[in-house]
Amino acid sequence: MTRLIFASLSLLGGWGGLAKAQAGDTAVPAYGAIHAAGNVANHPDPSLRYRVVFETMRAAPDPAQINPSLERAARFMNLLAADGIHPAIGDVVAMVYGPATPSVLSDAAYRVRFGRDNPNTGLLRALRKAGVTIEVCSYALAGQKIERDAVADGVQIDLSAMVTLANLQLRGWAVIH
Repeated sequence: MTRLIFASLSLLGGWGGLAKAQAGDTAVPAYGAIHAAGNVANHPDPSLRYRVVFETMRAAPDPAQINPSLERAARFMNLLAADGIHPAIGDVVAMVYGPATPSVLSDAAYRVRFGRDNPNTGLLRALRKAGVTIEVCSYALAGQKIERDAVADGVQIDLSAMVTLANLQLRGWAVIH
């Protein structure tokens, strides 16, 4: 019966995201919480190809907290999933640099620097599982004295955030700051 109600609601204009969000369709479980929002404009458009790069340069105020910019990427993926949209692998990128750079450290390297495991490890894993590419700037690594082997598995090291952001924008990616 519940499925019938959700299916009926999804046929009503503007209720698709509400119904699917309540049905639990998430791309990044446990991160990027979304809320049911009925009667709102600008739902995700299934006719679009969502190619988006998140400029991830803000750090959490406390090293025990997850990175808020990475959390936004998770929320974006969950918003799309709530309307049944799942971008292709690599169409969503989190470009990490600046103060956010330690967010992509392995647990061992994070422990050395902050005395605890990296709170972002699970989030990074969940984002990658959802098809998000996590990339970090080699200049930011050098600037923060982080060795390449200290970067978490699955994180791509790019030459420069500036070059990556320019390349992706010129290829049609939207940038979310």
